[in-house]
Amino acid sequence: MKPNRRNFIKNVTAASALLATESFAKPFHIIKDLKKISPNDKIRFATIGMGIQGNSDTKAALRSSKDVEFVAAADLYDGRLTRVKEVYGKDIFTTRDYRQILERKDIDAVLVVTPDHWHDHITKAALQAGKNVYCEKPMVHHINEGLSVIDAWKKSGKTMQVGSQRISSASFKEAKRLFQAGEIGEINYVESNNDRFNSIGAWNYSIPTDASPSTVDWDTYLGDAPKHAFDAKRFFRWRNYQDYGTGVGGDLFVHLITGVHFVTNSLGPERVMSSGELSYWKDGRDVPDVLVSILDYPKTDIHANFQMVLRVNFANAGAIANNTRIIGTEGQIEFTENNLVLTKKKLPKAPGMGGYDSFNTFSEEQQKEFKKQYDAQYPEDTRKAEPVKEVRFEAPKEDDAHANHFRDFFENVKKGSVGTVEDPVFGFRAAAPVLACNESYFSKKIVHWDPVAMKMKKK
Repeated sequence: MKPNRRNFIKNVTAASALLATESFAKPFHIIKDLKKISPNDKIRFATIGMGIQGNSDTKAALRSSKDVEFVAAADLYDGRLTRVKEVYGKDIFTTRDYRQILERKDIDAVLVVTPDHWHDHITKAALQAGKNVYCEKPMVHHINEGLSVIDAWKKSGKTMQVGSQRISSASFKEAKRLFQAGEIGEINYVESNNDRFNSIGAWNYSIPTDASPSTVDWDTYLGDAPKHAFDAKRFFRWRNYQDYGTGVGGDLFVHLITGVHFVTNSLGPERVMSSGELSYWKDGRDVPDVLVSILDYPKTDIHANFQMVLRVNFANAGAIANNTRIIGTEGQIEFTENNLVLTKKKLPKAPGMGGYDSFNTFSEEQQKEFKKQYDAQYPEDTRKAEPVKEVRFEAPKEDDAHANHFRDFFENVKKGSVGTVEDPVFGFRAAAPVLACNESYFSKKIVHWDPVAMKMKKK
């Protein structure tokens, strides 16, 4: 019999699993390229969770490559399964039970696009079933779930990507290049915000008129969440509730933190503190709609210590400018997903004198002595700063961060590589600070985190 891709994958699984059981503290590139997919084969994928993001991810995945094929979908609401066939074709296999997808040998990859409380369960089951996994952010619902997902990935030897797609944009890549080139000197402060001012933006998504226990698999949806009577709002607006989601942190802060980690190569903060309130959207939700978090990042071999301040306001009736500013000793990089402005500004070597300065309070004799000393210490050429330099970058119109992110995932699937741009270690190092922001808010305490060991520290 002529060897084919699936026989090859089957034959190498045992070897790759053996290699992958090494501690994840050790280099993991040793299993790269063990399970290659033929360039002539299409990667067949399924999406688990066909809500707003599930559809967006599916479409981006299809845009990313001609070598992928959407073959199956799972969702707990019947109407979404009907819609899958209307949009993507009547031949798409649909089911309420995601396990039926994991059992299929002809599916290479799954997109896990469920409410947050199902991320770790389905991801680990998919990896154990031999599937490559694209898991939406945040990778986990609780901090104590992160290491088990990483361990499952290491043991599986499969490709896994976490879905915070902005880091695959041209703008974020340019920000990384400029930062790594030292264009802003030593980092000392980061400021990032993501405000909104509309009901849908505040997660009050439309609810279908046929939502009921007969059209929604409510018991399965609850999973390991606390038992609760059927409530269509808790299903279709799940981000509003701690039982299933991670609030503004898990929806929005995670993008901001992911971007900063991508640009700076940081491993994460060591101290996190949050303050906020439920200010406007008092509709039964139990997560804040205004949140500010301060994260302290320690000095490492690759960057100075710095502070990051994150903000979300879901009732911002003022000017909204959602961006990130990375500030250093010689300038700043201000960027969004689509554009970037580098402002480079260096101080002169001479500190200056006169003006609003204590020099004017000295006696006349002391002023003369001080000026004589100053002139000797600071020649004329040290008293002028370099001209302010501004560089603007606009992402190409054809740049598609979402498709780029999936392209990276599928290219690694094809090579049998684990080296995605946002692997589970990177994904957890972005998710954990987000979950720590929530922990700080609800406990009203400072949270201490070990960014290297990826564990909570007791203080």
